[in-house]
Formats: sequence, structure tokens, C-alpha cells
Amino acid sequence: MSSTMRSTAFALSALLALGLSGSASAQQANMTFFVTSAGPGKGADLGGLAGADRISQQLAQAVGAGSHTWHAYLSTQAADGQPAVNARDRIGRGPWQNSKGVTIAKDLDELHGANNLTKQTDLTEKGDVVNGRGDTPNKHDALTGSQPDGKAFPQGEDRTCHNCPSSTQGTAMVGHTDRIGLLDDDASKSWNSSHPSRGPDGGCSQADLRSTGGDGLFYCFAIN
Repeated sequence: MSSTMRSTAFALSALLALGLSGSASAQQANMTFFVTSAGPGKGADLGGLAGADRISQQLAQAVGAGSHTWHAYLSTQAADGQPAVNARDRIGRGPWQNSKGVTIAKDLDELHGANNLTKQTDLTEKGDVVNGRGDTPNKHDALTGSQPDGKAFPQGEDRTCHNCPSSTQGTAMVGHTDRIGLLDDDASKSWNSSHPSRGPDGGCSQADLRSTGGDGLFYCFAIN
């Protein structure tokens, strides 16, 4: 191959790579839903709703989707004179699409019904598939603190690791990003309300979350 041909081939490759990169960036800029690629590393201690929202915003900003306002899909239970907060009430009205431009739900009813959330569509902000059951390590547990309809649990038994400031005692309800669990039942297939966390540290530490197939990940939605 002559030097001219080599230069032409290199230039074409560079243009193709630039085009693909631009296309991916455009899709991510229009992204309105993702699973966090990483948690804060402190188990279920996300810094409350404000801290989780901040993490969502920072992750989105890093991939060019920071023009949206992002909220974490998390419910909190009534405590210390403060009312409960429902995850479904803080994520906008939809529709929502992942980093590849695939719509996962057109509205709140579809999101909490027959949605398009699967292992292949439950992508991170980077466009990656989250490790699920059968992968090493399994990271499919997503913190939600929510019932299947997206509402908070009533006061009483903790389902939010004390509203996500605890990294030790308590339990948090999690969903499965891959929609697969130990059994062939609705809970195992639930994206947002599969089972409570548990573990030797008390249920909310990073080690506890990892012991049942998690890593402190959670869902983020653009509210605009």
C-alpha cells in the first residue's frame, strides 16, 4: 500500500470513528434514563435523596446529558415528622429512553406495568449492560426502597436503610435490573421491588449489598 493510500485509509477511519462518537454522544445527550454505573462505595448511604440526585446529575453530566435535571428513583419512609416520598412522584412523566435511544416506558403507568425494561435495555449512563444473574460479579440489585407501584412503604419495618443515610443497620428494598432472580415469580422478575437487602454488617453496607448481588447501584430518570 502506498503512503497516499495509507493516509487516505487513516483519514477515512478517523472520520468514521468521529461520526460514530458523535452519534453516541447525541444519543446520550437525549438519554432520559439510566442505571448508575457505580455507587458511592458506601453501601446504601447515598446522602439521602439530595445526595442520590446529585450523583445522578454528575454521572449524566460526565456523558453529555447534564442539560436534563436528574432524580434518583428512590422512595423514603415517613420519619422524624417528615412525610414519605414516593419514587414515582419525583421522576417526571416520561417518556424515558436509555443511552441507546430505546424507549423503556412512555409514562408512569407503563413504567410500573408492562414496560420495556430488560437486561439489554437497563443500561448505564455509559451505555453498558449491568452484570446480572450468571455474571461475575452479579450487580443486578438496584436500590429503590419502593413497592411495585413505585410508592413508599408505610412506617414500621425499614425498607430504605433509614432513608439511605445508613451504611450499616437496616434493610433496603431492591429491584433486579435483569428481571431475573432465584425463582420464577413476580418478585424475582421485578425491576423495582424484588427483595430486601441483608447481610452480616446489618443489611446496608457495601459488603451486604454485594452479598446478595448488588453494588449500591440505583436508577436515574430525567424529570424534564
